Amino acid sequence: MIVYINGDFLPKEEAKLSPFDRGFLFADGVYEVIRTYNGKLFRYEDHMDRLRRSMDSIKLEYDLSSIKNIIHQLIEYNNLDKNESLIYIQITRGISVPRSHKFPESVLPTIFISTTQIEENDTDRKKGISIITLEDLRWKRCDIKSVSLLPTVLSNEEANKKGAREAILFRDGLITEGTHTNFFAAKDETIFTAPEGNHILSGITRKIVLELCNQLDIPISEEFIKKDKLKTFEEFFVTSTTKEITPVIKIDSLTVSGNQPGQLTMILQNEFGKLTITN
Repeated sequence: MIVYINGDFLPKEEAKLSPFDRGFLFADGVYEVIRTYNGKLFRYEDHMDRLRRSMDSIKLEYDLSSIKNIIHQLIEYNNLDKNESLIYIQITRGISVPRSHKFPESVLPTIFISTTQIEENDTDRKKGISIITLEDLRWKRCDIKSVSLLPTVLSNEEANKKGAREAILFRDGLITEGTHTNFFAAKDETIFTAPEGNHILSGITRKIVLELCNQLDIPISEEFIKKDKLKTFEEFFVTSTTKEITPVIKIDSLTVSGNQPGQLTMILQNEFGKLTITN
């Protein structure tokens, strides 16, 4: 695998990171994940806008104008031209010696980009997944796509141990989002999802779902879903760049919509699929 780090294209074994990099020491950095459809970057500008917002939120400056060209070169170097690619971008504040909490002056950010072939999981999208609910132990700026992901990793591992595909998180009895997904529910032909704010990451696929709902005249309610009211909803799904729109057929011990993907979920899946074909 060839990766990009600080201006160089290198075999991953030769890519080096200083132990004084603030991303390593403090998780002082942000990241973004993009994918391709038909070999083309999907919603690239939306992803770059979100990356800029994350950078602005932590007062990190970097010129993103060269990113697209770097990605295309990585796809070529890794012989992914005929496959769908998943692109990971990480930018940290850079190397600072000695270690100090104070922002360093005149330090160049560290930028790392990698591309891998996407392993599609059509089974989950067709048949649905089981998820669990866990208390949201993350910080209060989940709208920043920060590399500080330990609470998320621990929650996701708990889901894996219980044989679930995802953990949906709640604060004060209100559902926020998944460890790496946005969460949606439906009842009475209306789609519900948590509102934008500092407790959720504004997902790109989330944005597309809301756009599709508007186009299809499906009512949307952006409000927090109460954990103890989950059984009153008719169907659920989660969204992300890698999961697209994935139905949820079980939450903890609650079986959803007859253990089958819901009708609105399938409609939105179909419309999303049309977007990826024309990308």
